[in-house]
Formats: sequence, structure tokens, C-alpha cells
Amino acid sequence: MKKLVLTTLFAAATAATLSAASFAACAGCHGQNGEKKALGKSAIIKGWDVAKTEAALKGYKDGSYGGAMKGVMAGQVARLSDADIADLAKKIAAFK
Repeated sequence: MKKLVLTTLFAAATAATLSAASFAACAGCHGQNGEKKALGKSAIIKGWDVAKTEAALKGYKDGSYGGAMKGVMAGQVARLSDADIADLAKKIAAFK
């Protein structure tokens, strides 16, 4: 039982770290709180709701969304799972 609890805690801590690290990659262009236009071209994503962010990220991934930044973002989201996208969307929506 102790082993199961420790494993669960470790998995949760790792997931939280990965989620934070995932936005760290975004912050380089979008700012620490999504407050900047990425490379001066994108919309400010700070405070976007979860549905809007998920739709945008999934659209970049499948090629159905995006303007000037489409090529850059396709590479950024290619490695993200649906769960990663959901986590990022929640984090971005929390930036108010």
C-alpha cells in the first residue's frame, strides 16, 4: 500500500512538472503569462478560455488552424498529446 501511494504521489508530481515545463516552451515567445504577441505576430493568448485554446492547439497540430505562425506552431504542438493540450489550455485560461 505504501508503495502504491508513493508511486501515485511521484506520478502526480511528475505530471505537474511536465505541465509547467510544457508552458515554459511557450513562454519563450508568448511571455511568462501569455501576455505577449509571439514574435510580434500572434494574438495575445492570456486568458483565452479552455475550448478556444484546445481548438487552436489541435488545429495547429492537424493543420486546420493558423495564420502567419502556422508553421512555427505546428512544430511546437506536434509532440503534444490531447492530455498535454488540455493541461496547457487550463493553464492559459488561468492567466487573467
